[in-house]
Amino acid sequence: MAYITSVCRSERRGTAKRNITGGVLVENFGLEGDAHGGNWHRQVSLLSQDRIDAFNARGAGVIPGAFGENLAVAGLELRTLPVGCRLRVGERALLEITQIGKTCHSSCEIAQRMGECIMPKEGIFARVLRGGPVAVGDEVRVVWRAAVLTISDKGAAGAREDRSGPAVCALAEQHGYHVVHTQIIPDEFDAIAQALRALCDEDRADLILTTGGTGFAPRDVTPEATESVLIRRAPGIAEAMRAGSLAITPRAMLSRATAGIRARALVVNLPGSPKGAAENLGFVIDALGHGIALLKSAEGECAR
Repeated sequence: MAYITSVCRSERRGTAKRNITGGVLVENFGLEGDAHGGNWHRQVSLLSQDRIDAFNARGAGVIPGAFGENLAVAGLELRTLPVGCRLRVGERALLEITQIGKTCHSSCEIAQRMGECIMPKEGIFARVLRGGPVAVGDEVRVVWRAAVLTISDKGAAGAREDRSGPAVCALAEQHGYHVVHTQIIPDEFDAIAQALRALCDEDRADLILTTGGTGFAPRDVTPEATESVLIRRAPGIAEAMRAGSLAITPRAMLSRATAGIRARALVVNLPGSPKGAAENLGFVIDALGHGIALLKSAEGECAR
């Protein structure tokens, strides 16, 4: 679990931040009482506690707030998270990452003494989408970005209402994902592959869920199109879904769904029916977040 190790603010610009151990994040401002809050894109600054500890191990001897960070977070490699990623902090607060790193002031005391400062490379900045109290020990959770693709000839032609896509979106959102993209695509190999490549290679989503085209019908080509773009397969995900479904219906053995990785995104095929799509996603969704976290981590250590 990732958690806050310090909550720091400075009442006046040009003065060092100090650890106040708790405070309130104010929507579209920042940390209440902090001189650097305001209606701009760098309302809250964050640093990974692990990086602070590593820097101190070299003899830096910095205390909380010395780098200008509002929040220090243990157990999460903040620098690996993309702009646009969201963080749930404490019970209610929600942040959206707006910038990775920034130019260090030439007069920075730490840089002058140590030859460098970690904020330009390790720090992240965010705006407050939803306010709330924060304190040392509060959990910090990544709200991963999800994209949902409905694969259906009739759906793409407007001849049938898409109920599977919304069902998948609703379940993903219930489990803390931020759905950033939805699309209906015909059962065409090239169209499916092109959409998946764009979402992965342009870093537009962390989890890509497809629904439809996984059966035996001649135009069911979603697994083949998916595997054509994957760099690494993740067979355990599809196996777990089939195993869960077999407890409900023997027809589950007919699913040809696949899953795998391209760039730093995870792609998972789901059945085409609303009930089957939701059931299958439900079997694996609790484990997917851990897999995405490993995929995004610079070190990829399971212990994290």
